[in-house]
Amino acid sequence: MGDKNEGDVSSNSEGVTEIPLQDVVKIDDKRNSIKSESANVKDAEIAVTTDKKIPQTISNFETMAHLLKGNIGTGIFSLPSAFLNAGLWVGFGMFPIIAIMLVKCAAVMKRRDANFSISYAGTAEMACRTGQPQYAKYARAFGITVNVFICLKHFGACVVYLVFTSTNLQAVIEYYTDIRWNVRIYMCILTIPLIFLNWIRNLKLLAPVSLFANVLQMSSIVVVFYYIFRDPLPPINSVPAFGSWGGVPLFFGTAIFSLETITLVLPLQKDMRRPWDFKGWTGILNTGMTIVTCIYIAMGFFGYLQYGEEIEGSITLNLPQDEVLAQVVKILLVVAICGNYAVQFYVPIPIMWPTLSKYAARYTKNDFAAELAFRTFMVLVTLLLAAAIPKIDLVVSLVGAVTGTFLALILPPILEYVTCAPNISKSILTKDIVILVFGIVGFVTGTYSTILAIVQEFTG
Repeated sequence: MGDKNEGDVSSNSEGVTEIPLQDVVKIDDKRNSIKSESANVKDAEIAVTTDKKIPQTISNFETMAHLLKGNIGTGIFSLPSAFLNAGLWVGFGMFPIIAIMLVKCAAVMKRRDANFSISYAGTAEMACRTGQPQYAKYARAFGITVNVFICLKHFGACVVYLVFTSTNLQAVIEYYTDIRWNVRIYMCILTIPLIFLNWIRNLKLLAPVSLFANVLQMSSIVVVFYYIFRDPLPPINSVPAFGSWGGVPLFFGTAIFSLETITLVLPLQKDMRRPWDFKGWTGILNTGMTIVTCIYIAMGFFGYLQYGEEIEGSITLNLPQDEVLAQVVKILLVVAICGNYAVQFYVPIPIMWPTLSKYAARYTKNDFAAELAFRTFMVLVTLLLAAAIPKIDLVVSLVGAVTGTFLALILPPILEYVTCAPNISKSILTKDIVILVFGIVGFVTGTYSTILAIVQEFTG
């Protein structure tokens, strides 16, 4: 059993029967076809995650570092607000359940991808084309659907980043000056440098930006924890154990947004010197995600406990305004998140522009100028969306509920069934059904509750 490839279609652990040799040859041809179609998207996703243009062999320690860096992001600052919605102990119990399901789904996607190193959309297409014949006709539709949600997810993250940076910049300027501008004015100001930053087409030039942004962000997280624990924590019973039924879906969306980046770091396994150490109960994936989950729970649980009902959409807004360190953290995060904006923005471009460039060629022969115009237009789109919903917690919850839930909880069990049916084991089928139902319920309730909260917020 140890000699079998975990991603092999014939693995007995997946409850799938052996397939004839001639079919394997056909499957390989299909895989090679999908690989060539998906190369650009795969390069963008892997390189953005690992900050490398060409994957090279890395140690277990380096893999763990990349895993932690790829999963600890801006969403962590909204978790105390999410715990406010769900309640202290309900949030404490739900978050690890969501994390476990995401890790399970990530493992499913890794098995579906096996060693072929294609994109997320390519994996979806391959699952349809190499599974039962009746699913092959849906391959292209699956690939397009996945790409649409990937684009929505990354542009949605850019909207979150713009709201986050604007509100933090506003808090600093209003404390030190008499300026009282609407937060949307700060969004417009920040959009100007973001336009030029997102004109960078070479990922190699974005790598140092990403590294610098991650250092600033990690340092800021440490400072936030310092402020949480600097003063004695209130009693546990000072905040409700359960928030409200309407708040639980909002918590779900925020939790998914915070953790869903796991689908981007899975290509790390193929770059490892000892790839077999990635899986297993004590493997890199489980160990790394356990650390990430503990850090997230600590931020949400203790952040909410410390600030209680006064918690803001981002905990950085609760830091003492009269202390220089707290204000410096906000400025550093503004700089860091602008860098992360550029990294997130990079991923959808190879998905969208190759198709759109064909239409642009009808009106101009300058492909370079056309792409810059498209990039500028998409930055302005994120500005319009951020200006429409300038509430950090609600934007985070909406993006997580809509895009994160589909990519991380709904799609993986469907692909596993399509690949393994009809010889899928009962235990795996049961697991897939449970995750799928959980994802659909979270998708529907999370989206509905967030939209309802947005309407209530801006209609009084």
